Order: sequence, then structure tokens, then C-alpha cells
Amino acid sequence: MPEATARHPALSEVTGLLEKGGETEATLACVLDTVLRHFRCAVGTIHTLEPSSGFLRLRTQRGIPENIRPQVECIPLGKGMAGLAAQQGQPMRVCNLQTDATGVARPAARETGMEAAIAVPMLRARAVCGVLGVARPTDQDFSPDETALLQELANLLGAFLGQ
Repeated sequence: MPEATARHPALSEVTGLLEKGGETEATLACVLDTVLRHFRCAVGTIHTLEPSSGFLRLRTQRGIPENIRPQVECIPLGKGMAGLAAQQGQPMRVCNLQTDATGVARPAARETGMEAAIAVPMLRARAVCGVLGVARPTDQDFSPDETALLQELANLLGAFLGQ
């Protein structure tokens, strides 16, 4: 683990929330709120992978506009940032959703009003079990240290959901 993430307060806070137990959906919502606060993000999602269907299913979200929520509820592997992160098993980043021409983000992502976005696969025993996605209202890209920290947090979620 990179030195920057080894002592980060977000790891301690999320670990505490996951160890506290309680209802799974409420715990996921609290974890997402914590991640959003630590990374100064306004939009976030946690999806889990349904291996039988190959779809990511939304478990909790913050800041997703109602008009695009149906498109976020169920995401096929390989579609959009979350689907690509799950399919490739690696983080997918976009510096500015509003001007992105790479095709990584789906057109509806612009409707969030966010700019910098990242989707990080949740890994459990090296297998993808879901995706943690967050976005900022500015085009401040996610640094390598932030990406590594988000991966650590996503893996904590993966382990939690595998219990």
C-alpha cells in the first residue's frame, strides 16, 4: 500500500463503519457519505456485480439526478465508466465529464453536472465484485495517491460484501 494511503483517516473511518456492523444498505450509505466527504465529491455510487447476469446493480447512491437514475440502476459490463472498470478490473478516470470525447463515460453522465470522475473496481480475492464511483464538480483530476486510496477503500467494501 502506498505510504500516502497507509495513514489516511478515510481508511480508519471506513474500516470502523464496516466493523460496526448493522444493516448492510445503511452501512453502504454511510461509507459512501464518508468517501464523498474525504474526496470532496458531490456524486457517488456503489454497485455490486451479479455474476449470473453480468450486470452491475446499484446498491446506494448520492447526487444522481432522478431523470438518469434508471440508467444507473443496472449497468452491463463494458458500458460506461463503471461497466468498463468492472470488465477491465482497473480504475477508469475522466478529467471532465462535460467535455470528454473518449467514449469512456456515457452521455447521460453529463447530466450529473460533474466534471472529474472515477470508477474503481471493488476486488475480493482478486475478483471484481462491484464498483465504487465518485465525481467532483470541478475538473481537478484524481491523483495517483487518491486513486490508490480509492482502490483500498473499494477493496474494503468488497471484503465487507463478501462476508
